Amino acid sequence: MSYNATGNSASRRIATLLDEGSFVEIGGAVTARSTDFNMQEKETPSDGVITGYGVIDGNLVYVYSQDAAVLGGAIGEMHAKKIANMYDMAMKMGAPVIGLIDCAGMRLQEATDALEAFGSLYYRQTMASGVVPQIAAIFGMCGGGLAIVPGLADFTFMEEKEGKLFVNSPNALEGNEVSRCDTSSAQYQSATAGLVDGIGTEEEILGQIRSLVCMIPANNEDDSSYEECNDDLNRLCDDIAGAVEDTSIALSRIADDQAFFEIKKDYAKDMVTGFMRLNGMTVGAVANRTKVYGADGAEEAAYDCALSVDGCKKAIDFVNFCDAFSIPVLTLTNVAGYAATVESEKNMARAVARLTYTFANATVPKVNVIVGKAFGSAYIAMNSKSIGADMVYAWPSAEIGMMDADLAAKIMYADADAATMKAKADEYRELQSSPVSAARRGYVDAIIEPADTRKYVIGAFEMLFTKREDRPDKKHGTV
Repeated sequence: MSYNATGNSASRRIATLLDEGSFVEIGGAVTARSTDFNMQEKETPSDGVITGYGVIDGNLVYVYSQDAAVLGGAIGEMHAKKIANMYDMAMKMGAPVIGLIDCAGMRLQEATDALEAFGSLYYRQTMASGVVPQIAAIFGMCGGGLAIVPGLADFTFMEEKEGKLFVNSPNALEGNEVSRCDTSSAQYQSATAGLVDGIGTEEEILGQIRSLVCMIPANNEDDSSYEECNDDLNRLCDDIAGAVEDTSIALSRIADDQAFFEIKKDYAKDMVTGFMRLNGMTVGAVANRTKVYGADGAEEAAYDCALSVDGCKKAIDFVNFCDAFSIPVLTLTNVAGYAATVESEKNMARAVARLTYTFANATVPKVNVIVGKAFGSAYIAMNSKSIGADMVYAWPSAEIGMMDADLAAKIMYADADAATMKAKADEYRELQSSPVSAARRGYVDAIIEPADTRKYVIGAFEMLFTKREDRPDKKHGTV
């Protein structure tokens, strides 16, 4: 590094993130070139951002780390150009870009020059989207136009105490001030806004980024995001049926070495998204969830067996990333309908339409395991056979159909007595709602015991490894 290699926070974060001794700085001698408002009298080493490349567990990455000690980390013309240069190199070499953000905003002394260069960064991020993974980590201020940068990234992490992410500061919002609702806080941005994928201490989030980089492909043509599997491919998951309500636990049971990397774990907890390995291959997982259990086994939250607007948005973004980078998708389905509130009704139809489109449009291998209820059009949207799932399995306890059998009987035989109602419900359950009924019609490929789930999904993805699927010739869809 060209200056203060161990003493400032920007260089310390790079050293913690990358393999020891692997970082090579690019553009260390660059400084501001503006002379307006006596800028030439101010020291701007590296123009407030350290840029370069290194490796994470042997994987090449490009990194920029903003230095708040230089004009508050404010972005000037050369500052933005250095970051844009990292994107150019990353796209040529096919490697992820990691931005470590700590910035006071735009540099007022450079005005339109800074804006023009910053706009070119937006453009680079847009061009890189779906080509190389983009990861942002916020350690200090990230406000105004800079907040668009994590919005354009694929994954965003945030330091839980000092990180601030906002377009408008909390005090600038009508009727609000920061002590009432800190809309810039890590907790708000992760749990309410859903922009942030993970929060923690500086050391924790840098560790999360290292784990993520080792899990995902380096680019959209990379075929090396695999590792040797030492776990038994036929390992029985004897306790998985007990985790049907909290599917984050169920997914960890299925995964190699029972390791599941959850994404956006604080947001829309009724939907689980994350990465796992199956026989060493990275797989993206999406699952409905009705309960959240803590590390001590105590119930922390409960949710309806229904799709929510935020849950759909969470799944949509995740599946789009998986499809862009050729990561197979596994779903665990347990859904009986839609969240029913006045607030959710404003966006529900659109959200479910986009979820349906996203699953149907994805060409990666797609496997669905029905672990609970699968009712109505909410089930169709959750990676069903009818919208393109390649393999669909169901547990014997699954219920698949238009609606709950008891409710269907009440509608069809509204005037019947209790005994008749029960008999008709049992009949409906057997003829229309059982996994056997769905399997007879070809909507389910096999009925499997819960303990065998790992074995079956690994076998399915092995079979689907060479999948190729064409789509109608068009520029892009509009949903």
